[in-house]
Amino acid sequence: YYARARNLHRAADIVLNKYSGTIPSDHDAFRQLPGVGDYIAAAVQSIAFSNPYAVVDGNVKRVLARLFCLSAPVNQPKSLKLFKQYATLLLARKQPGGFNQAVMELGALVCTPSSPLCAECPLSMVCQAYTTKRVGEFPYKIKRRPIPQYQIAVGVIRRGSKILITQRQNQGLLGGLWEFPGGKIIGSEEPYQACLREIKEEVNLTTEIITFIGRIKHAYTHFRIVMDVFLCRYLTGKIVLNGPQNAQWVSVDDLDHYPFPKANHKFIPLLKKHFTEIDNP
Repeated sequence: YYARARNLHRAADIVLNKYSGTIPSDHDAFRQLPGVGDYIAAAVQSIAFSNPYAVVDGNVKRVLARLFCLSAPVNQPKSLKLFKQYATLLLARKQPGGFNQAVMELGALVCTPSSPLCAECPLSMVCQAYTTKRVGEFPYKIKRRPIPQYQIAVGVIRRGSKILITQRQNQGLLGGLWEFPGGKIIGSEEPYQACLREIKEEVNLTTEIITFIGRIKHAYTHFRIVMDVFLCRYLTGKIVLNGPQNAQWVSVDDLDHYPFPKANHKFIPLLKKHFTEIDNP
């Protein structure tokens, strides 16, 4: 969502300065705006401008897979071309926006992943999966590999009344967000050892553990993490960044003014509690 927000801002700037504030109704021009992919382009162009482009999302794929008994895996990128061909073939060119929204709603409300309401579906009599009693076979999906889980150690470094936060590179996962130094636990390392090592590698500071703050579990799209968080005391060293693009010493109260990943938000309340207990024993 952070990348989408940046792309939205960039796209708005282009629309304002290049197109005098008017969203381009030309598909190719609109497709070139930052953050606009095939799905967004087809949806906006068909719904806003009645241009004949078929929308293909998960709901549409499911409807098409059952309607035509398509064996192409819906979760395989190379299958998108086939589903787009079928969607384009069916597209009502005089009312493309209404058609696209109707098919998406049909998939969301009637042709559902489980227990589809076939008896209420307006397409049941022409649906190949329904008429051949094979609805449960579609859509076909390739089984995913088990989602990997990583052990992470993170250090909140305290120097006086300030703590250190670092900013991720703009490109890549969680781009541009702020966090605390840390990373994957390697081999037989104990979490606290990985914490001190990661701090030294990322920001060149020597620290010691004050206390264990807590263990956080979080799931991303393609992996999960188990994060052990430690409160650390700054000892020596000058910040030299190896990975992060920026670093700031801030107060605990300032944390609310910086964008953090959701996993960090899970332990920030614990961090504030620890600060209160340490400063007010």
